[in-house]
Amino acid sequence: MIEPAIAAPAGATPTTADRARLSVMNFLNEVAADFPQAISFASGRPAEAFFDIGAWLEGIPRYFDHLAARDGRDADDVARRVGQYGRTNGLINDLMAVQLQADDGVPCSADRLVVTAGCQEALALCVQALCASPGDVVLTRNPTYIGITGVAALAGIDLVPLDDGAGNTADAIEHAVRNLSAQGRRPRALYLIPSFDNPTGTTLSADERVAILEACQRHRIVVLEDNPYGMFRFEGEAPPPMAALDRHGAVVYLGTYSKTLCPAVRIGCAVVPETLFGDAAASRALIGELGVRKSFITVNSSQLNQALVGGVLLAEQGSLERLVAPARHHYRRNRDHFLARLAAEFPAGCEVGWNRPEGGFFLTLELPFAFGEREVFRCAQDYQVVPLPMSFFALDGSQDKRVRMAFSNVSEAQITAGVAQFARFVRDTVAAMPRREGRA
Repeated sequence: MIEPAIAAPAGATPTTADRARLSVMNFLNEVAADFPQAISFASGRPAEAFFDIGAWLEGIPRYFDHLAARDGRDADDVARRVGQYGRTNGLINDLMAVQLQADDGVPCSADRLVVTAGCQEALALCVQALCASPGDVVLTRNPTYIGITGVAALAGIDLVPLDDGAGNTADAIEHAVRNLSAQGRRPRALYLIPSFDNPTGTTLSADERVAILEACQRHRIVVLEDNPYGMFRFEGEAPPPMAALDRHGAVVYLGTYSKTLCPAVRIGCAVVPETLFGDAAASRALIGELGVRKSFITVNSSQLNQALVGGVLLAEQGSLERLVAPARHHYRRNRDHFLARLAAEFPAGCEVGWNRPEGGFFLTLELPFAFGEREVFRCAQDYQVVPLPMSFFALDGSQDKRVRMAFSNVSEAQITAGVAQFARFVRDTVAAMPRREGRA
């Protein structure tokens, strides 16, 4: 049984390595400020062309009317009450539950959903609630989203990378459990972005997801399934979310409207399973724990922002598919154009490789040389393009020859120019390297 406890998390203050990872955003901001004309593939932001802020704001009264009809109150009175402090666990839980079921296929009910200030708060609440005892750690793939790195470091909780050499993720979990047990430590959570991972762009198959769930059930490890990009699939059949495959009560599903609507709404959620490893009381205890912790951090998520999201969900009849479709088309077009330009600039036989993500905002490039902070500055200054070193997302030194490229918030013209400029940087760098036999 999982027994969340309200206790200060064990662990030391962030290490030097942690602080280096946490400084990524400051570093990128400095580069952007110093080289404003450079084309940036560094930031995975949604495309602003699809932010219909005016229409969404006009939908707030629609939500007021809905709430008034539901509760039998005057609409003006409802509007005033929305301006007050509200329920810690959320105001629009019922509408969000319908949308998560319709669009993501996530089994959900309003009472098991905690509305948060974006997914980042949901992640922070879950990690600290689950890892409240000395020796509790979080498992993650390597490289991983910088948000989980920051949450763990600031809370003094160890983040343990899974061993890529273990064969697959499920085997890596078993390997990690054995090693940690020998050290007197215990994995309490596994953080994953199963669909269109940030930073790699990769997707776990349905079979991989089931195998991971079985391993986590055996060792009572809660899966924190983060799904910000799930609605942006360009091709192929979508594997079910892990929350839909979960037969053990092992998955806490993390959602957000930052990509489907816009980041400024700052509304996300954590969906707790009906039973936590078969224990309904443990599930209720975790929901209560998340609420108590949230009450001392953000008190409650902005009710005005919740009303905005609620108005959109009412207007769209519980699904965001219609709103998301144009943005998804844009991201797919950008992905295809990016891949075409890479193929043109790096013909077969060169030492540069890349993946073809089936959706999302990112792809990964493999380079024949190390790429870090110094190379970012040289790219920005001399070649007017900014990629993002994968080492910024790494928990060890294994990612130093990889870069993440974000294609979401750039134009086709910027992709054409930026890929050409980056290719010139790569060719110049390779030409300056000591020659070795057999290099193309």
